[in-house]
Amino acid sequence: MITGPGMLLVWFYGVMVVGAVSRSVYQIATDFGRAPLAYSLSAVAGVVYGFITYTLIRGGERARRAALVCCAAELAGVLIVGTWTLADPSAFPDATVWSDYGMGYVFIPVLLPLSAMYWLRRSRTAVTR
Repeated sequence: MITGPGMLLVWFYGVMVVGAVSRSVYQIATDFGRAPLAYSLSAVAGVVYGFITYTLIRGGERARRAALVCCAAELAGVLIVGTWTLADPSAFPDATVWSDYGMGYVFIPVLLPLSAMYWLRRSRTAVTR
């Protein structure tokens, strides 16, 4: 699963882990009271990215299925939080990783799970052939 485009996915997810976790740790440690929901959601995003990175590296059918489920949950989170931040900006005094569908991260948060789900489904069909 981590050959070719799979390795690129691992790299992108690794970068997102570092970005989301470091951002949320800093924000939670320095100013949690300002936007607890936003900072907590960024921490959740970092954990999700970490789990997906781990499953992609681990490989195997069970890990592939877990990554697919987690990518679908990630996409749902991005769509829900992205829509929520546009519909009610006052609920988020500060941005999350998934705010505005990941606009602060060049829309990678919305494109990454779509790419990963495509790759994970494609890698399964390549193995079964």
